Amino acid sequence: MTFAVRYYTKTGNTKRLAEAIAQELGVEALPISEAVTEPVDVLFLGNSYYAFNIDPEVRDFVLSLDKEKVGKIVNFGSAAMLNSTYKKVKAEADKAGIPMDEREFHCKGEFKGLHKGRPNDTDIRAAVEFAKQFK
Repeated sequence: MTFAVRYYTKTGNTKRLAEAIAQELGVEALPISEAVTEPVDVLFLGNSYYAFNIDPEVRDFVLSLDKEKVGKIVNFGSAAMLNSTYKKVKAEADKAGIPMDEREFHCKGEFKGLHKGRPNDTDIRAAVEFAKQFK
């Protein structure tokens, strides 16, 4: 099983989750500005809500993926208010012809004083445990 980890973050919260997941999977966590050039069975995609939607950069990244190179997408991320971005990412993945795993990981993320210190060590451990399901 081959893996890749890409993330989009404005605060650094999702990057912390991406790095923990990538370490567990034995790969490098890279920002979505880095294309997926090698075939992978599973692409872990970290993102969050910004103004009640996924960022246009995340949408464009998903639409740029080559369905011949990405077996499926696994969604993860952190957010201060809304949790799951699954439906928004899946809508774009469907357009790209790439399936999404039904499992996802989300936790609270610190933003403007809300959820101070999140994701915390417990959140990071939970993200690692989540990633282990795919090994």
